[in-house]
Amino acid sequence: MLVKLSARGLRPVGPLSAEPFVVRVVDDATPSASSAEHDALLLRGPDSSVPPGFRAYLFGRATSDVGARDAYVFGAEHGYVGPGDVVRINPRQRSLTALYRATSPFNTFLVTERCDNYCTMCSQPPKPHDDSWLVDDLERAIPLIPTDAAEIGISGGEPALLGDRLVALLRLMRDHLPTTAVHVLSNGRRFSDPAFARAVADVRHPDLMFGIPLYADLPELHDYVVQAKGAFDETVRGILNLKRARVRVEVRFVIHKDTFEGLPDFARFLARNLTFVDHVALMGLELIGFARSNVESLWVDPIDYQRELVDAVTTLDRAGMRVSIFNHQLCTLDSSLWPFARKSVSDWKNLYFDECAGCAQREACGGFFASSTLRRSRGVHRLTSDVSDRS
Repeated sequence: MLVKLSARGLRPVGPLSAEPFVVRVVDDATPSASSAEHDALLLRGPDSSVPPGFRAYLFGRATSDVGARDAYVFGAEHGYVGPGDVVRINPRQRSLTALYRATSPFNTFLVTERCDNYCTMCSQPPKPHDDSWLVDDLERAIPLIPTDAAEIGISGGEPALLGDRLVALLRLMRDHLPTTAVHVLSNGRRFSDPAFARAVADVRHPDLMFGIPLYADLPELHDYVVQAKGAFDETVRGILNLKRARVRVEVRFVIHKDTFEGLPDFARFLARNLTFVDHVALMGLELIGFARSNVESLWVDPIDYQRELVDAVTTLDRAGMRVSIFNHQLCTLDSSLWPFARKSVSDWKNLYFDECAGCAQREACGGFFASSTLRRSRGVHRLTSDVSDRS
């Protein structure tokens, strides 16, 4: 996700540029740092000299009058900005947005907020406005990203609504980041058009996967969750077309009050009909966006659906399908599920509670979304060994 940062500490020192711009951050402590129009030089001390030629100058703490064009001072809330990061600076709004963080394994590009679903638990509620500038920025950012980036996500909204621009973005990532895995979150509906699925496949990206949500084995239930009639049929056709074109697909299932009872039947549906998908991700609910608005009708304590979750994982595992559990704390899961649990909560929205202090499994556990302060399981407790100990 594009992370909008607090702008309280960002203030211009020199004249304001008219338009936002995208730059790569380089460090004055890096011997190889040389001036370039697409670079911003990060200066950490108040007495740092300002060499000519850089697009912008970022000062890590307060400094005296610099007298340089496009120089900015930011506060402690931007303290993580470092070499290799790619950022967007908007001088008029006095804001800085991190497009890519070199030290984080959780980089995701938000490519649009438009969507043709309207999911009851959507964490990024759709907006109908023209936001094509997001892709414009990413097209400038991708050539600046370090080529050793391990993985980058693409999210929305619905990325497939970009049509040919999504194909072009994937091609750009293939050319500039050939060893970087790309994971696209999509509702899959637009891939019900075989020609579009083939266009994505023809990019021939070496490490591409689409994560596509399917919330039930019953069309009417899936369509209700995504608030779009006919979505189940289009989504399944999209999965089939992508797999027919040899594009890898992950099926995603968000667990909440409307879906958890159907988990066992859903798993059997996959095991009988879609065994060729590459991964199944069973996701805990993140209480932001519409999920926060609809919390009373959606929240269910993970403790209360362990029987259904064990049943589903057992079915998928026995069918030889790769299955993972995301966004759950180990202490809320049946111990038989621990081998399938992944440490998945992004570093920039992760926290732990007092009960986690001294937990023997803390390093293996993903902790909590920051939104978990709204609701969290009654089963949260400290683990004192490899076996749950509620004492």
